[in-house]
Amino acid sequence: MRLLLKKLTVLDKNSPHHQEKVSILIENGIITKIGKSIRITKNVKTVEFKNAIASIGWLDIGTQIGEPGYEHRETLETVAAAAARGGFTEIACFPNTKPTIHTKSEVQYIKNNTKESIVNFHPVGAVSKDCLGEEMSDMIDLHHAGAIAFSDGRRSIQDNGMLMRALDYVRSFNGLIINHPHDKSIARNGMVHEGMMSTSLGIPGIADMSESIQVERDLSLRNYTDSKIFVHNISSKDSVQKIRSAKAVEKKNVYSSVPYLNLIFNDSAIEQFDANYKVLPPLRDESDRTSLIEGLKDGTIDCITTNHKPVEIESKHLEFSRSSYGAIGLETCFAAITTHLKKALTVRQIVQSLAYKSREAIGLAIPTINVDAPANITIFDPDQEWTYDKKSIRSKSSNSPFINQTFTGKVLAVVNNKKFQQF
Repeated sequence: MRLLLKKLTVLDKNSPHHQEKVSILIENGIITKIGKSIRITKNVKTVEFKNAIASIGWLDIGTQIGEPGYEHRETLETVAAAAARGGFTEIACFPNTKPTIHTKSEVQYIKNNTKESIVNFHPVGAVSKDCLGEEMSDMIDLHHAGAIAFSDGRRSIQDNGMLMRALDYVRSFNGLIINHPHDKSIARNGMVHEGMMSTSLGIPGIADMSESIQVERDLSLRNYTDSKIFVHNISSKDSVQKIRSAKAVEKKNVYSSVPYLNLIFNDSAIEQFDANYKVLPPLRDESDRTSLIEGLKDGTIDCITTNHKPVEIESKHLEFSRSSYGAIGLETCFAAITTHLKKALTVRQIVQSLAYKSREAIGLAIPTINVDAPANITIFDPDQEWTYDKKSIRSKSSNSPFINQTFTGKVLAVVNNKKFQQF
């Protein structure tokens, strides 16, 4: 493949061409020329953009894939299409499949079946067998097979001893444990944030304490084991403060993320009982939302996640109390952020959290836009308007709160693995 991309403003702090408007020549997946003007006429595909920015490709942590086992929700092919459409050239996918990613066979299945994809798949191995939190998996075996980190994914690790042993176990090979803080014994049958909105709607609430208590536990166990912890998808101001205090003491081994829906919306979004806003962690009150934004801006929170969870229509289009949790998020993450948080976050801050901090957290090499480097690029226009309708959906599921909404900010193309896809 010979590809010439013209009139792009480079947004890559590690590139000598940072903030320059250039053309980029890519040959066989490698950037071979960058300059103001590149003249090539033979055997080259030329694409010219207007007002477009090129950054290194984005990475999502905790993407929920469907295959194997839940292909009716999402296949490897459809999740890759959704990721690319949203500007993500890499995903670290959670182990909540069937079978669970708890042996090297499942890791190899993911890797072998995504070799030809434009999106790099990084399997996250399960901490416990079947993600049940009872018997620890062979994480060293998973590590050697290619697992990028370890987590029980959407099932929070409830047992303190299990998490302590896991943190101690992975320290021998500098592994990373990812845990979503959610104490089930406190949350019980809650469905939304516990507050004025849940009370007025008569819906059982999930107290923010169910999250912050586990955050404190996870950080304490990290201190005890001197290991690495990634506190995945926080939603409350108390969690932000606890992580901020922990990072003031230990900056290298404590990481955290926030779902973009929790940055954009508070719990008033559920007022009309739209089940597409029924997510975990729940949308909390306005003070929590603003604290999350501040935490992202000051570095307490490292990265933004899509919290992508495909759900079939039969499980979502039910009365609110019976509907499944989750929303697809890969395709609309950037657009929703630039539309709703234009005054709160700059484009540079968004790219920093999606492309750089996410890779730093899970220990992946950070690509760059420079000559002789592999082309791993996301191209976008933060000011272009477009409408996200059902025809736009690349995911196999359609449980999104944004269908038929007009956004300002669009992903235009991605380049990775010797492939180019334009939208």
